[in-house]
Amino acid sequence: MKNRVEFKVSGRFALFTDPLTKIGGEKCSYHIPTYEALKGIAKSAYWKPTFVWAIDRVRVMRRIRTQSKSVKPLAYGGGNSLAIYTYLADVEYQVQARFEWNPHRPDMEQDRKTEAHWNIAQRMIKKGGRQDIFLGTRECQGYVEPCVFGEGPGEYDGCGDLAYGLMFHGFDYPDETGVNELHSRFWRPVMADGVVTFPRPEECTIRRFVRKMIPKPPRSAGLAEEGLEA
Repeated sequence: MKNRVEFKVSGRFALFTDPLTKIGGEKCSYHIPTYEALKGIAKSAYWKPTFVWAIDRVRVMRRIRTQSKSVKPLAYGGGNSLAIYTYLADVEYQVQARFEWNPHRPDMEQDRKTEAHWNIAQRMIKKGGRQDIFLGTRECQGYVEPCVFGEGPGEYDGCGDLAYGLMFHGFDYPDETGVNELHSRFWRPVMADGVVTFPRPEECTIRRFVRKMIPKPPRSAGLAEEGLEA
């Protein structure tokens, strides 16, 4: 499929958390990446308002390990506080993703050129992405490179199913849904032989209203952006 890409992402540390923990206090990473975090990584590699990234699958390549650190995050009242963050350590994933046209950006309709976007996405993945890659949070630098999904031995090959209970999936943003509301989505992932298959956002049955939100769609020249063509 010309709208599908596969890439490897790795890093020394990762912190995939429920957004509720971003208000402060201790943080502990999920054991597997969230849909929203992987979508952010794909967007950092290459993105235009013309399309939305959808994550199909992620494969956990290395043993899941955690490491705790003492940190001094900024406190809401000013100054710094002390906290313990528990990160994933030495992570590597294979990701399968695809882009879909954003029906809520009719102004970008002339930019819907599948092969051109796919070629640029492949080229940007080879270059390591157009923007810095972060594994869940800014202090966790990541690196992307092309791969063939499923190729090579993985740490959890043949290990069967592992259920993770209720977990954050992602956000419904107004510029992607056409509704002026922000919702958070949740689901119950199961890792099967090291592979997590994500449901589409509209297939998540657990949603929570966060707040009203007016979309602020970014202006873009799309494929006409200077320097984008090979």
